Amino acid sequence: MCGIIGIVAAPGAPLPPEAVSRAMNAAITHRGPDDEGFFRDAQAVIGMRRLSIIDLEGGHQPVHNEDESVQCVFNGEIYNYRELRAELEARGHRFYTHSDTEVIVHGYEEWGVGCFARLDGMFGIAIWDRRKRKLVLARDRFGEKPLFYCHEGERLVFASELKALLPIPGFRTEIDPDAVRAYVCFGYVPSPGSIFRGVRKLEPGHYLELVDGKASVHRYYTLELGPKHRLSEAEAEEELARLLDQAVKSRLVADVPFGAFLSGGLDSSVVVALMSRHLQQPVRTFSIGFREPKYNELSDARRVADHIKTEHHELVVEPDAVDLLQNLVWYLDEPFADSSAVPTYLVAKLAREHVKMVLTGDGGDEAFGGYDRYLRFLELERVGPLKPAAAAAAGVAGRFVPGQRGYRLRRIAERLRQPFPDSYLSGVAITRADVSDELLGDAVRAGGGHYAGLSSVARATMNLEPLDRCVAIDFASYLPDDCLVKLDRMAMANSLEGRSPLLAHRVVDFAVKLPQELRVQGRRGKHLLRRVAARWLPPDVLEKPKKGFGIPLGQWFSGPLKGLAEDVIESRAFRERGLLRQAAARRYLAGHLAGEADHGELLWMVLSLELWARRFLDDKPITNG
Repeated sequence: MCGIIGIVAAPGAPLPPEAVSRAMNAAITHRGPDDEGFFRDAQAVIGMRRLSIIDLEGGHQPVHNEDESVQCVFNGEIYNYRELRAELEARGHRFYTHSDTEVIVHGYEEWGVGCFARLDGMFGIAIWDRRKRKLVLARDRFGEKPLFYCHEGERLVFASELKALLPIPGFRTEIDPDAVRAYVCFGYVPSPGSIFRGVRKLEPGHYLELVDGKASVHRYYTLELGPKHRLSEAEAEEELARLLDQAVKSRLVADVPFGAFLSGGLDSSVVVALMSRHLQQPVRTFSIGFREPKYNELSDARRVADHIKTEHHELVVEPDAVDLLQNLVWYLDEPFADSSAVPTYLVAKLAREHVKMVLTGDGGDEAFGGYDRYLRFLELERVGPLKPAAAAAAGVAGRFVPGQRGYRLRRIAERLRQPFPDSYLSGVAITRADVSDELLGDAVRAGGGHYAGLSSVARATMNLEPLDRCVAIDFASYLPDDCLVKLDRMAMANSLEGRSPLLAHRVVDFAVKLPQELRVQGRRGKHLLRRVAARWLPPDVLEKPKKGFGIPLGQWFSGPLKGLAEDVIESRAFRERGLLRQAAARRYLAGHLAGEADHGELLWMVLSLELWARRFLDDKPITNG
């Protein structure tokens, strides 16, 4: 697990001084505190920071081939590297390390860009091919590892984190209005864009080639949602059990102590149960909770830990909300309003006191149809051709029914009138379209619609079942740009590696081709996963309602965050920056403090954006502190 950086100049153009690449690397020291390395020639410099997990002594990067004509830096883990190494050695390749990185080098020699489809793992890869004067960048199938790049003028620059681009001379921190509009709507910046104009995220399942100053991006993996498996439920259950066991087993390869995050929910509990089957010693598990009962799942996690007999570590936290928010803004790179980053950071911090790598349950909801919003969308879709009449009836009822019930009826009416993907995304967004319009400042108002960036995904899924259309949208956006950003940045902030067995591509490819009735039955998702999990987990875990990994935002904005929110919204910098309307933000804060409504999520989004702007536009930090 590492962070990578690089600069490639156009033929004949100069590279910046060595101090620049060293400053880029220094910005991501938290991703790899154990080691650093560089390769530099007349046209390219690539570098890395290393968190040593496999081949502790011999895994120094960059790694090269026999004649050093191919140089590689790599962030992530390749779980099938031993099998690939044996195949490559049989073809005559000679290895000088025991690391998984070297498999990428020789795989590229043998199969070219076709090597990426053969990798089972999570990765952000940079290969400098000295003979062809070619740069190749690649990212894993689902976006577990990040990779930013900027190609303009006579250079292409890239890095695992956006902040590592700031030391580059002439790098422009110009806000992209489309990114701000998307952020205010969803709480994150969707790929392939970024908060800075001209900076792109390499999308999951893609690779980039740069030759003679010309870049091209290609897809090497596509999530295939059909045709569906023709298996009995019993046959599907056996195959899923086999795939899950294989995925967990392969992710236990490490030369350092490791454990698992355990929330007490289905996904993390399945992962821990399978880990215990392959280890001689108890699994080390980690959970955190808050004082407020609604946000404390420690008793659920403890029951699972007792059942599996893990070495369990837990902590009830009372964090300094003000300092924590300002610290997380730096690690998150872009404006990011998913407040579950807070407990993710805290549980990663707890785990890092004991281990260097953890397994997590991320990806289960997307693969197995676990989100409640999927069920709500399916209910709306069952109305079918009666949508106009149902929308009219709900709208009329919503005007006469008081309180929250009336509000929900009006929202249902609104969604019934919308085409896909708006009808689904309006139930995902943290702010409705009218609220986004009210909040957006003059500096970012002009541009495309709220969901414009996902329209191509929606068009490509026109002929799929409703559940598959939602899943396709989430794999394209919410999973890589929210869930996996949160896991990567918060784990790496603590120099901790996180691995997600439920995102093994063979597991995902199998799960999304299950017929809808094996994923969703009645008012509950993850049907087949629950059937498989019943082999290892007690019934109360299988029946536990889904619960988000949340924090008491409402209380925080009425308490420890109240002063910060008032100071930020009333500040001259907030008003003059023009990203959000001061009057609208002021109204939402006043309404929250008066108890009219809980605007905690919206206010977190407002604060996160302005605090990000102060750190990355006003301060332009190279390192945290």
